[in-house]
Amino acid sequence: MSELRLAILVGAQASGKSTFCRLRLADSHTVVSKDAFPNARNRQRRQLRLIGEALAQGRSVVVDNTNPSAQEWHPLIGAAREHGAAVVGYWFPLDREASLARNAARDDRTRVPDVGMYTTFKRLRRPRLADGFDGLFAVRFDGVGGFLVDPIEED
Repeated sequence: MSELRLAILVGAQASGKSTFCRLRLADSHTVVSKDAFPNARNRQRRQLRLIGEALAQGRSVVVDNTNPSAQEWHPLIGAAREHGAAVVGYWFPLDREASLARNAARDDRTRVPDVGMYTTFKRLRRPRLADGFDGLFAVRFDGVGGFLVDPIEED
Protein backbone atom coordinates (compact mmCIF):
# COMPACT_ATOMS: atom_id res chain seq x y z
CA MET A 1 0.00 0.00 0.00
CA SER A 2 1.20 3.49 -0.83
CA GLU A 3 2.69 5.57 1.98
CA LEU A 4 0.48 8.45 0.85
CA ARG A 5 -2.96 7.80 2.30
CA LEU A 6 -6.46 9.11 2.38
CA ALA A 7 -8.24 7.98 5.54
CA ILE A 8 -12.03 8.20 5.45
CA LEU A 9 -13.91 8.11 8.75
CA VAL A 10 -17.37 6.54 8.47
CA GLY A 11 -19.83 6.80 11.34
CA ALA A 12 -22.73 8.65 12.88
CA GLN A 13 -22.41 11.96 14.65
CA ALA A 14 -21.10 11.55 18.23
CA SER A 15 -19.63 8.11 17.45
CA GLY A 16 -16.08 9.13 18.40
CA LYS A 17 -14.72 10.01 14.95
CA SER A 18 -13.25 13.41 15.80
CA THR A 19 -11.75 12.20 19.07
CA PHE A 20 -10.21 9.21 17.29
CA CYS A 21 -8.92 11.52 14.57
CA ARG A 22 -7.33 13.86 17.09
CA LEU A 23 -5.74 11.03 19.12
CA ARG A 24 -4.65 8.69 16.34
CA LEU A 25 -4.39 10.47 12.99
CA ALA A 26 -4.02 14.25 13.29
CA ASP A 27 -0.25 14.09 13.92
CA SER A 28 0.40 12.23 10.67
CA HIS A 29 -2.46 13.42 8.43
CA THR A 30 -3.88 16.73 7.27
CA VAL A 31 -7.38 16.86 8.77
CA VAL A 32 -10.17 17.93 6.42
CA SER A 33 -13.68 18.33 7.79
CA LYS A 34 -16.68 20.15 6.40
CA ASP A 35 -17.31 21.29 9.98
CA ALA A 36 -14.33 23.63 9.58
CA PHE A 37 -16.13 25.63 6.88
CA PRO A 38 -19.86 25.61 7.71
CA ASN A 39 -20.59 28.76 5.70
CA ALA A 40 -18.80 27.77 2.50
CA ARG A 41 -21.00 27.99 -0.58
CA ASN A 42 -20.01 24.55 -1.90
CA ARG A 43 -18.58 22.55 0.98
CA GLN A 44 -17.98 19.42 -1.13
CA ARG A 45 -15.97 21.31 -3.75
CA ARG A 46 -13.90 23.02 -1.05
CA GLN A 47 -13.29 19.69 0.71
CA LEU A 48 -12.11 18.05 -2.53
CA ARG A 49 -9.84 21.02 -3.28
CA LEU A 50 -8.21 20.80 0.17
CA ILE A 51 -7.77 17.04 -0.16
CA GLY A 52 -6.21 17.42 -3.62
CA GLU A 53 -3.85 20.17 -2.47
CA ALA A 54 -2.60 18.16 0.50
CA LEU A 55 -2.13 14.95 -1.50
CA ALA A 56 -0.35 16.88 -4.28
CA GLN A 57 2.09 18.13 -1.63
CA GLY A 58 2.71 14.54 -0.49
CA ARG A 59 0.72 14.84 2.73
CA SER A 60 -1.68 12.10 3.84
CA VAL A 61 -5.23 13.25 4.61
CA VAL A 62 -8.00 12.19 6.96
CA VAL A 63 -11.59 13.15 6.13
CA ASP A 64 -13.45 13.66 9.40
CA ASN A 65 -17.14 13.73 8.39
CA THR A 66 -19.95 11.20 8.81
CA ASN A 67 -19.41 9.87 5.25
CA PRO A 68 -22.43 7.57 5.63
CA SER A 69 -22.54 6.04 2.14
CA ALA A 70 -20.80 5.43 -1.16
CA GLN A 71 -22.27 8.70 -2.42
CA GLU A 72 -19.80 10.49 -0.12
CA TRP A 73 -16.90 8.00 -0.49
CA HIS A 74 -16.65 7.79 -4.27
CA PRO A 75 -15.50 11.39 -4.91
CA LEU A 76 -13.00 11.08 -2.06
CA ILE A 77 -11.66 7.80 -3.39
CA GLY A 78 -11.41 9.34 -6.86
CA ALA A 79 -9.34 12.22 -5.47
CA ALA A 80 -7.01 9.76 -3.74
CA ARG A 81 -6.54 7.72 -6.91
CA GLU A 82 -5.65 10.86 -8.90
CA HIS A 83 -2.69 11.31 -6.56
CA GLY A 84 -1.68 7.66 -6.18
CA ALA A 85 -2.81 7.53 -2.55
CA ALA A 86 -4.05 4.41 -0.78
CA VAL A 87 -7.56 4.65 0.68
CA VAL A 88 -8.21 3.42 4.21
CA GLY A 89 -11.63 3.41 5.82
CA TYR A 90 -12.30 3.59 9.54
CA TRP A 91 -15.78 2.26 10.37
CA PHE A 92 -17.45 3.31 13.63
CA PRO A 93 -20.25 0.73 14.11
CA LEU A 94 -23.58 2.31 14.92
CA ASP A 95 -24.69 2.48 18.56
CA ARG A 96 -27.76 4.69 18.30
CA GLU A 97 -28.40 5.10 22.02
CA ALA A 98 -24.80 5.94 22.88
CA SER A 99 -24.47 8.41 20.00
CA LEU A 100 -27.73 10.12 20.97
CA ALA A 101 -26.60 10.35 24.60
CA ARG A 102 -23.17 11.77 23.69
CA ASN A 103 -24.80 14.24 21.31
CA ALA A 104 -27.28 15.37 24.00
CA ALA A 105 -24.34 16.10 26.31
CA ARG A 106 -22.72 18.45 23.78
CA ASP A 107 -22.99 22.22 24.06
CA ASP A 108 -25.48 24.12 21.90
CA ARG A 109 -22.83 25.00 19.32
CA THR A 110 -21.80 21.40 18.63
CA ARG A 111 -25.06 19.53 19.29
CA VAL A 112 -26.62 18.03 16.17
CA PRO A 113 -30.42 18.23 15.92
CA ASP A 114 -32.01 14.80 16.44
CA VAL A 115 -33.48 14.87 12.94
CA GLY A 116 -29.94 15.13 11.55
CA MET A 117 -28.84 12.20 13.65
CA TYR A 118 -31.74 10.02 12.49
CA THR A 119 -31.16 10.98 8.86
CA THR A 120 -27.56 9.79 9.15
CA PHE A 121 -28.62 6.59 10.94
CA LYS A 122 -30.86 5.72 7.97
CA ARG A 123 -28.12 6.31 5.39
CA LEU A 124 -25.19 4.81 7.30
CA ARG A 125 -23.67 1.62 5.95
CA ARG A 126 -20.41 -0.17 6.55
CA PRO A 127 -17.82 0.39 3.83
CA ARG A 128 -16.53 -2.61 1.91
CA LEU A 129 -13.33 -3.24 -0.01
CA ALA A 130 -15.47 -3.50 -3.15
CA ASP A 131 -16.33 0.20 -2.66
CA GLY A 132 -12.72 1.04 -3.56
CA PHE A 133 -11.02 0.92 -0.16
CA ASP A 134 -7.55 -0.62 0.11
CA GLY A 135 -8.00 -1.38 3.80
CA LEU A 136 -10.78 -1.21 6.38
CA PHE A 137 -10.77 -1.03 10.16
CA ALA A 138 -13.51 -1.15 12.77
CA VAL A 139 -13.09 1.36 15.59
CA ARG A 140 -14.71 0.98 19.02
CA PHE A 141 -14.29 2.67 22.37
CA ASP A 142 -12.05 0.65 24.71
CA GLY A 143 -13.90 1.73 27.87
CA VAL A 144 -10.92 3.62 29.34
CA GLY A 145 -10.76 6.69 27.10
CA GLY A 146 -9.15 5.15 24.06
CA PHE A 147 -10.04 3.04 21.06
CA LEU A 148 -9.79 -0.51 19.82
CA VAL A 149 -8.96 -0.70 16.11
CA ASP A 150 -9.38 -4.02 14.34
CA PRO A 151 -8.98 -4.91 10.67
CA ILE A 152 -12.24 -5.79 8.92
CA GLU A 153 -11.82 -9.12 7.18
CA GLU A 154 -13.99 -9.79 4.15
CA ASP A 155 -14.56 -12.95 2.15
